[in-house]
Amino acid sequence: MSNDKALGALIMVVSIIVIFVYAYLDVAYPLILLQVTAFIAVAAILGVLAWIGYTLLTTPAPKPVEDAPQEEPSQEKKEN
Repeated sequence: MSNDKALGALIMVVSIIVIFVYAYLDVAYPLILLQVTAFIAVAAILGVLAWIGYTLLTTPAPKPVEDAPQEEPSQEKKEN
């Protein structure tokens, strides 16, 4: 459990540091930061689409379900 808390604390601290670095870069290099951010967003979306395409390409088709004979619904006997 303490490993989970340590990992959570690490993620929180790194996230806060990245927020401050991003804010500094937004002031210092706004155009470059916008271009890099847009590239990362588009690359992430296209990466997800490529992953979906690869999964569809490599996953074998499911076997068809054979028609099972239709049975009459059984009526449960009421016990008194």
